[in-house]
Amino acid sequence: MKDVTDLPEDRLSQILADHAGIEGPLLPILHAVQAEWGHVPDAFLPRIAQALNLSRAEVHGVKSFYHDFRDEPAGRHVVKLCRAEACQAMGGDDLADRAKARLGCDWHETAGNVTLEPVFCLGLCACGPAAMVDGRLVGRVDAAVLDRLLAECGA
Repeated sequence: MKDVTDLPEDRLSQILADHAGIEGPLLPILHAVQAEWGHVPDAFLPRIAQALNLSRAEVHGVKSFYHDFRDEPAGRHVVKLCRAEACQAMGGDDLADRAKARLGCDWHETAGNVTLEPVFCLGLCACGPAAMVDGRLVGRVDAAVLDRLLAECGA
């Protein structure tokens, strides 16, 4: 993750140029910005809007609609817990409460080097409750597995 000031402003210009002429460039641009800076800085939205001939409200609306776009950089580790019905039926609510208590944070917050996020289906419905830790899917998560996963993240 880089701070907005860590890279020359030309890097945003380069990202915009790299996506010029492609159909539907807004999402790929937002993904590229987040990959570069670890989040999508609000300060970039007017330039993105201008480059795409969109209003700032339209760009902000897309950024805020998709929960994967961050306002602040995430921690070194990202723990996502499934909040869909199948996982809730298998104890997902208790697991979520345990994760929040252990980390001392709520959804979309970072405690130490771990960011906790809800996700509304990981596609492991038959193996619920499910989690994703740094992009790695984990099924049949119970209290012991959750504690181990968080310990592996340094929490």
